[in-house]
Amino acid sequence: MDDKFTAHGLIKLAQDNSEGSKKVLTENISDLFLSSEGRLNEHERVLMNDIMIKLLKNVEKTIRAKLSDRLAESQEMSVELVTMLANDQIEVARPILEKSSLLKDEDLIETIRNRTDAHRLAIAIRAHVSAQVSDELIEHGSEDVIEALVRNENAEISQASIDYLVQESRSVDRFQEPLLNRDDLPFELAHKMYWWVSAALRRKIVAEFDVDQTILDDALEMVTKSVANQHNEEDGVMSKAVHLVKNLAEQRKLNFDFVVTSLRQERINVAVAALAELSGLGVKIIWRVLRERNDESLAVIARAIGLEKSQFSTMFLLILQTNSGPKARSTSILNAMLKLYDRIKPDNARAAVRYWQRDFNYQEAQLMLKNAS
Repeated sequence: MDDKFTAHGLIKLAQDNSEGSKKVLTENISDLFLSSEGRLNEHERVLMNDIMIKLLKNVEKTIRAKLSDRLAESQEMSVELVTMLANDQIEVARPILEKSSLLKDEDLIETIRNRTDAHRLAIAIRAHVSAQVSDELIEHGSEDVIEALVRNENAEISQASIDYLVQESRSVDRFQEPLLNRDDLPFELAHKMYWWVSAALRRKIVAEFDVDQTILDDALEMVTKSVANQHNEEDGVMSKAVHLVKNLAEQRKLNFDFVVTSLRQERINVAVAALAELSGLGVKIIWRVLRERNDESLAVIARAIGLEKSQFSTMFLLILQTNSGPKARSTSILNAMLKLYDRIKPDNARAAVRYWQRDFNYQEAQLMLKNAS
């Protein structure tokens, strides 16, 4: 080592209690750690780490923060020194938590469990976050931390945590958009989110999510249908409408024109039953689409059953008038829906419709089994 960097000289400098001496000492030691000339052998590196640990207990925060910033990407620090900096006040810890590759998962988890939300936020935006660390951030972190983690495309998130966050996104809107932008969000979870996200995000789901045929689990579908078929449709007028439509379908007389005629005659129950039969969806789902005025779903259903754009336009306007009256201002809304209709891939639409049917029926069947037990 150069004379000015000798261990004896540094130790003597460390014995000087003045702030100026501590600042010079800190800078000299950090220069050694950052040097590309290989000044330190193993014995000297251990000695410098030891000096630095003792020094940091007595210097002011601004000096510790500068040191942390300079050494954040150094590979020469000891585990004890790097964890000491990582658990300091956030102004000191942030560079280390964000950048240091010397911190292992167990070190990060210890910090997550015992330090502040600001420390967790710094960990959430690291260049790589393991699934184990992500689980801890989700368990202990605030919404700010979780959102930052989900937005970090280099963060690994376990399937169990993804499932949990999708459910949370029903009440925490800020999770929705970053979840939908993740490459590891499964198709089926995206379509589960469909019912509670904003209109803009619904359009993203139906227009952009690739179809994954592996989720079409025929075994699950068979079990679901066998249980769901034990459940009769609603009594009264709706039941009669369903019976009428099924008879027409058996006679091969059911078509889209019948839906339009029913809407024009304001026979809404019959129109709902007909649209349900044509799409393979249950009447409860169709009612949900109309009740929530979920026009994006209507566009998906239209694409799935092969309606032409003009047919979709006619149906949309009739339903809009039913919901809002004959004076409804429909031009701008219709134009937006037609643009969405054009963007929706028919394969995506059919897969989405099939998933909605399975998911809804499965939940209904599970509820029935629970009530029966």
